[in-house]
Amino acid sequence: KVTIKNIERELICPACKELFTHPLILPCQHSICHKCVKELLLTLDDSFNDVGSDNSNQSSPRLRLPSPSMDKIDRISRPGWKRSSLTPRTTTFPCPGCEHDVDLGERGINGLFRNFTLETIVERYRQAARAATAIMCDLCKPPPQESTKSCMDCSASYCNECFKIYHPWGTVKAQHEYVGPTTNFRPKILMCPEHETERINMYCELCRRPVCHLCKLGGNHSNHRVTTMSSAYKTLKEKLSKDIDYLIGKESQVKSQISELNLLMKETECNGERAKEEAITHFEKLYDILEERKSSVLKAIDTSKKLRLDKFQSQVEEYQGLLENNGLVGYAQEVLKETDQSCFVQTAKQLHLRIQKATESLKSFRPAAQTSFEDYVVNTTKQTELLGELSFFSSGVDVPEINEEQSKVYNNALINWHHPEKDKADSYVLEYRKVNRDEEMLPWNEIEVCGTSKVVSDLESNCNYAFRVRAYKGSICSPCSRELILHTPPAPVFNFLFDEKCGYNNERLLLNLKRDRVESRAGFNLLLAAERIQVGYYTSLDYIIGDVGITKGKHFWAFRVEPYSYLVKVGVASSDKLQEWLRSPRDAVSPRYEQDSGHDSGSEDACFDSSQPFTLVTIGMKKFFIPKSATSANEPENRVLPMPTSIGIFLDHDKGRVAFYDMDHMKCLYERQVDCSHTMYPAFALMGSGGIQLEEPVTAKYLEYQEDV
Repeated sequence: KVTIKNIERELICPACKELFTHPLILPCQHSICHKCVKELLLTLDDSFNDVGSDNSNQSSPRLRLPSPSMDKIDRISRPGWKRSSLTPRTTTFPCPGCEHDVDLGERGINGLFRNFTLETIVERYRQAARAATAIMCDLCKPPPQESTKSCMDCSASYCNECFKIYHPWGTVKAQHEYVGPTTNFRPKILMCPEHETERINMYCELCRRPVCHLCKLGGNHSNHRVTTMSSAYKTLKEKLSKDIDYLIGKESQVKSQISELNLLMKETECNGERAKEEAITHFEKLYDILEERKSSVLKAIDTSKKLRLDKFQSQVEEYQGLLENNGLVGYAQEVLKETDQSCFVQTAKQLHLRIQKATESLKSFRPAAQTSFEDYVVNTTKQTELLGELSFFSSGVDVPEINEEQSKVYNNALINWHHPEKDKADSYVLEYRKVNRDEEMLPWNEIEVCGTSKVVSDLESNCNYAFRVRAYKGSICSPCSRELILHTPPAPVFNFLFDEKCGYNNERLLLNLKRDRVESRAGFNLLLAAERIQVGYYTSLDYIIGDVGITKGKHFWAFRVEPYSYLVKVGVASSDKLQEWLRSPRDAVSPRYEQDSGHDSGSEDACFDSSQPFTLVTIGMKKFFIPKSATSANEPENRVLPMPTSIGIFLDHDKGRVAFYDMDHMKCLYERQVDCSHTMYPAFALMGSGGIQLEEPVTAKYLEYQEDV
């Protein structure tokens, strides 16, 4: 038998790292304390309500009233809890046991079962750990006596005298169930979380969880195959008993395997030291080769330098001799005074040769050697690249390739890669680091990955990051892949959805259920309105805004405009401007009166420098139209750009500036001042056929549940 003290590791909550307290069973079959679930959900709720942008500080605004922490806990625990209609509902929970997001359903915590079996085992462990500590009577007057029994119906512990007083013979309380002293009072009957007045009496084989008869009749399990609780109990208990007997019967085998593992650990340690010695030997050989080449190169440079200096010295001495020829000239002048012809010829012949040689040196001056050592510059480019890729012998493990099209960065970075020989790699290591040209190279951060994709979080805003990956087969790794450089957004990502209430025109706009996509349809209503269209009539824009406003801080969001869109306006607008637009939409949306519309209307020219309470840019027919400005060229060809695949908007509320970005290259296309004296909202407008899709935040994939034993 395994003693109760040997199972402590199984009784520790993965969140608080303490013994379980009222554990709940998550859909992934891991257990977690009830209070830990509340605290984690409260943390997620605070980050959604008070931040509004991933990784931003607590000062980031949300247009919702703050509530005390206990109120939030009660709101999260309340049956049927969900967010307001303007904000998305949290249905996922990050399990600390498997580090995956699990779906809690619409009921949240109230849809989870309490793990009474685990709770009972924890109580046994506590009692074994505190054998010398007695459980005192709950009803005794001070000082309390040691309890002798606990009533499961009253959820209290009693001494003998108090038990007789509160459970008199012949009364209903005398029929209560009592056990030995305990602090764990579990209900007699397990009730259904969905239908709180119904007891659990069936087991759903598809969902692998207990259910009641109402769940089977008209609930979420109506079409699922169920079995009786007694049958499920018998089947699971037989399986568990067989597995336990198998493990116990393999005790000697496990002990021998442990001994084998200890030997393997020693062998690994020896082989590791031997591998280090071999690596040091190889590097020392490289050092010797480099030292030899260094000596050879330096010797060649010194030889060439000495040869050139010798030539220069000879030339200096030659020209120094010219200075000494001053006496030669005077001597020649004296020879010219000789009148005897035979004597003159005899002396002048040798003198003429000497003067002629000096004259030739003065006619053409050229240095005897070159001063540049360009031919002696050592080119180590290829060698540096080879040394940078220096790794263990790959033994056939191919280099993985990062898929640039499927990799992106938004609130987090999503890196996808492809491996030609996927089944040959046991795991991968993803490396990333911030790239800053002004500073030294930072060390690489490493993440071990089993698949071929990874979400990297906690990246700084407005920074370049380099990513690379290598494959591992046992202890052998492949060379690193080519680096992928991604630029993070200039500010934390701002989370919002389309508002289905404020200004939403359901006759011409179609909003999906998730409220992250809107389409404009030129349907039958527009054809009916066409009968009344006369010359000079402008078809009005249909506006839709985000469900969350901004009152301070820096924020960034991105979206995609469908290529078939005829005319779409995107940007920001203040709350007072939105009210004006929604009161008189036909007058407010006329292109001639929109100073930021990008149209060639004369009213724009007088308002270049004025700070408006809105900024909208025009997108349509696969083009991005830059509004007119006083500082840039206003010719149409300079203001029309190809429409980016994804467009980002950066709002600095404190400085009153808004900028529009090409998300593919994180390049700013247009920037201007905007009046942020009121609450600012993401604003969108559509005319004719068109569609806008909000960029989906980068999150970890959902857990694929494994089957139970």
